[in-house]
Parts: sequence; C-alpha cells; structure tokens
Amino acid sequence: MQYQWILFDADETLFHFDAFAGLKLMFSRFAIDFKDTDFELYQHINKPLWVDYQNGLITAAELQTRRFIQWGEKIGVSAQQLNSHFLQDMAEICDLLPGAKALIDELVGKASLGIITNGFTELQTVRLQKTGLLDAFDHVVISEEVGMAKPDVGIFEHALALMNYPERNKVLMVGDNPHSDILGGLNAGVDTCWLNCHEQQASDGITPHYEVNSLYNLKLLLSN
Repeated sequence: MQYQWILFDADETLFHFDAFAGLKLMFSRFAIDFKDTDFELYQHINKPLWVDYQNGLITAAELQTRRFIQWGEKIGVSAQQLNSHFLQDMAEICDLLPGAKALIDELVGKASLGIITNGFTELQTVRLQKTGLLDAFDHVVISEEVGMAKPDVGIFEHALALMNYPERNKVLMVGDNPHSDILGGLNAGVDTCWLNCHEQQASDGITPHYEVNSLYNLKLLLSN
C-alpha cells in the first residue's frame, strides 16, 4: 500500500445523499406533499448557501437555518427544528454508494482511514453506526465542529495534526467535489483522487493525482 492514510469525503463519496427523498420524508410528517417544484425552490436557496459556507462567508448554523426559514414561516415550525428533522430523516434513509463497504473492508488494516466532511455533526456518526463503518475510521473531521469548511486548508491541517503529521505524499484525499475535496487536498499538499461517477468535465486548474468513476475502480487502483 502506497498510502499510510486515506481520507474520504462523506456525501456522494461514501454515502448516497438523496436530499429530495429526505425532504419528502421530512415534510410528509407535517402532512405536506413535497414535490419536484418545491425541491427546485429549496435548491435555489440551498445551493448558494453551500457556496457561501465553503467560502467561509457564513457559518454551518446559518446555512442550516436559512435554507428552511421560508418553509418554517409557512408551516409554523422553527427553521432549526426543520433542519434537525431533515438531518434525522437523511440518517434514516442513508445508504452507502456501490462498492463502499467492500472498499473500506479491504483497506482496514492496510492503511489508516479518516473522513473530512462539510456535512453536519447530527448526521455523521449515526450514519457510520447504521452502516457498520464507524470503527473503521480513526478520525472523523467535521467542518461544523472545526469551524472551517473544505477547501479551506485549515480543516486539512487540523486533520493532519490529529494524524500526527504523516508525510503528505503518504496521504490520499478521495472526494467527488473538485473544488472542496480535490483543490483542498492539493492546497494541503496531499495526493488526491477524484471520484467522478458522473464523468463530469474537470474544473479549470484543478488536476487530481488520480481519477476514477467508481469505488470499485478505486479499490483496484489502491490494490496495485
């Protein structure tokens, strides 16, 4: 094994993140039939908030509440409550991406494993417990707790400190987002692998060390 440490993003790298399904389940508890058009309006608010969060312009708490303010006012429930219900329902429907369990099982004992995620604390541990992966990871670094989000190099430095500062060419960051995962990893001086399941075009100026289109192919890559 070339790498001493392999760090993973969480959403759409290890876990399938079906926000529409989670929102539909959450709103069904309030007797609301959440439709595709509702999801489009939600994403119109949610996506720019994520960009602002990754750029350090707003906090995790601001992102989580501001995306639900309009819905909260509409149905008479606080935005904080709606966000908490949403994260709980996302945990309930969580599922691993194809090949994730086999990959992690293969890597345990051959390299130390960690997660660096911009996802939220309320969701992370319960998903890892539910999928039986919690004990596989030495560290789970969550941006909400660190106060910095990928691609900020600070969250990577925080993780490297927890890892007792291994040689950076012995660390691999795996993620699906070129901007947050790959650029962040490159800026931190570690090797990177872009999980490009949907065969997107590469972002200008962001060149990962490796690119794979599935976790099965990542498993093959790491076994060489």
